[in-house]
Amino acid sequence: MGRILSIDYGNKRVGLAVTDPLKIIATRLTTVSTADIWDFLVNYFVSEDVELVLVGYPKQLNNEPSDAIRYINPFLKKFRMIYKDMPLRLMDERFTSVMAFQTMIDAGVKKKDRQNKSTIDGVSATIILQSYLEEQKYLK
Repeated sequence: MGRILSIDYGNKRVGLAVTDPLKIIATRLTTVSTADIWDFLVNYFVSEDVELVLVGYPKQLNNEPSDAIRYINPFLKKFRMIYKDMPLRLMDERFTSVMAFQTMIDAGVKKKDRQNKSTIDGVSATIILQSYLEEQKYLK
């Protein structure tokens, strides 16, 4: 059984989260610099069986894509060229950074650690993935 990989793609960093092989639990995987994402993906896809990739796609309140698509769309285009057979799904990522920050507060994460943008990006990817898992449970 393959895992689901979630990507919170940013201009500077990329947050990554993954499910367990049974696709029950979403777990923060890591955060890498945007410049290193392609090397990371090559190595990860070789070592793990991934059956779906989710990419957070930022939208505004009016449901229109946000300005951040100017650097996400080129990533998506390149991903689809390199990994033609890998299923890819876009997920609305509105408010995930705010939710990630609140989740860290609720979990008792120290203020200094909450200020680490890398941690927020990883937690955001986890929230995107968990939202997808919940959506799939609801659809069954």
